[in-house]
Amino acid sequence: MIIQNLHKKNFKIWIESKISKHIFCAFFTFILLLIPSSLLSQDSIPLAASVDEQKSIDFQKHFFKAITHKAINNHQKAIESLDECNQLIPNDVSVLFELSKNYHKLNKYIEAVEYANKALVLKPNNLWISEHLVQVYRRNNALDQAVEIQKNISKQHPKKKQYLVYLYLQKNDIDSAKSVLAELEAAKLLSPRLRRIKKRLTHPNNTKNQLSKNIDNTTKANYESQFKKNKSFSTLKTLLTKLDLENNSKLLVYSKEGITLFPAQPLVYLMNARANNKSKEYKKAIASLQNGIDFVIDNPVMQTNFYNELIKSYQGIGDTKNANKYRKKIKK
Repeated sequence: MIIQNLHKKNFKIWIESKISKHIFCAFFTFILLLIPSSLLSQDSIPLAASVDEQKSIDFQKHFFKAITHKAINNHQKAIESLDECNQLIPNDVSVLFELSKNYHKLNKYIEAVEYANKALVLKPNNLWISEHLVQVYRRNNALDQAVEIQKNISKQHPKKKQYLVYLYLQKNDIDSAKSVLAELEAAKLLSPRLRRIKKRLTHPNNTKNQLSKNIDNTTKANYESQFKKNKSFSTLKTLLTKLDLENNSKLLVYSKEGITLFPAQPLVYLMNARANNKSKEYKKAIASLQNGIDFVIDNPVMQTNFYNELIKSYQGIGDTKNANKYRKKIKK
């Protein structure tokens, strides 16, 4: 049970990092300690453990405690056990990796980065540690750092270049995303999802002129003025959120412009679908959601929002089967 509960990736790192034999001996001794004494013969005399062996046994005890605490989301307790490991055997790569993962779960960005980088010093170019660090950077919007590490990963694992596209899309760096998509296509490494994304980025909706004309006729509300002066995604996001809360019909106009200006941002598709659902244009809402959902990257909240909107759309056209399909997806 103990070994089954150990995270597979970290278990392999742990095994690989044990250069000296004392860890294996300690692990075996630790397992022996779990055997009830009644199963041992009366005249059995336990071998005296050396100081190093005892240290290894204590190390294993605290390490497995940490894994157990992490499994039940008790990350602070896991960190305490890992700190004990670090005192016994400093700079063990598995301990550093686990510390980074637990700090990441506690949203302690600085510590998560620090321990992941320490682990990479000991295990340069390790795939699992590198991918973990990409997620730490991505979650904290340090996208330039995430891109650099992902580029490194891609040199050794060409298929991993696919994730670079998503990082560039999150940065709203459409040109770089298109460039990587072209490279992946040439190498025949485009997934079906990336093919759809490439198609949408290559053939965006050509509605900008008409939209500008429509928007010129809108009221000069403060947040509208801000967006017109500075057509950044952040100003658009504020505008769309306010229009949605106010049930303002202009949500449809601005969300359409958002799709033209920011074709890789899932929010604009979601807001466009909401506007269409409110107007009972359910099929248009479904089309917008299907176009935008491929751009939802590692964002469970946004994904759930898409599913909820799809449920409304399918209910609107009387398609109970598809509405129930997305209800099930939310429950998973």
